[in-house]
Amino acid sequence: MPILQREPDLFPAGLFGGDSAGGGSGRLWSVLHTKARQEKSLARDLHRRSVPFYLPLVPRRSLMRGRAMTSYVPLFPGYVFLLADQPERLAALTTNRVVRALPVPNQERLWQDLRQVQRLIASNQPLTLEAALVPGATVEITAGPLAGLKGKIRRGASGCRFVVEVDFIQQGASVLVDEAYLTRVVDRS
Repeated sequence: MPILQREPDLFPAGLFGGDSAGGGSGRLWSVLHTKARQEKSLARDLHRRSVPFYLPLVPRRSLMRGRAMTSYVPLFPGYVFLLADQPERLAALTTNRVVRALPVPNQERLWQDLRQVQRLIASNQPLTLEAALVPGATVEITAGPLAGLKGKIRRGASGCRFVVEVDFIQQGASVLVDEAYLTRVVDRS
């Protein structure tokens, strides 16, 4: 079986470079729930059609016939995040890879969550999927390559884990952090 190159996980490249969710384009975020193991195929279709999307991919190392191989797998299996206008959304739905499109009521919150997930992945630190999140203290990382990220803390046998949530799908990603680099965020709402 041939080894494939890493495929695009977001389009356009500067999707999270702006200061707001839609960037004034008139497009809205939707969460596409895909058929089983169709996330990358859908991302290829969207990329080919130049439709903005984000599919968080993380490396997974495995042994195949005695050789170490790295593949890139979806961090959130079954989900692709789409930023589209109505015709682009319909084009995504006609790929026959989508079970349903979930409308996002809080566009800015989803965009901020995805932006943080993208920064976590870019840090190249080992990530763990965090499903069915539970409430915890909100903290901010104060130093290092992840400075400025806000998330929750979860303590476990492996140490202190910093969790970035994608609240809309009740999942997230986490990395091990040193508690010395964390400060509690006071909610002023």
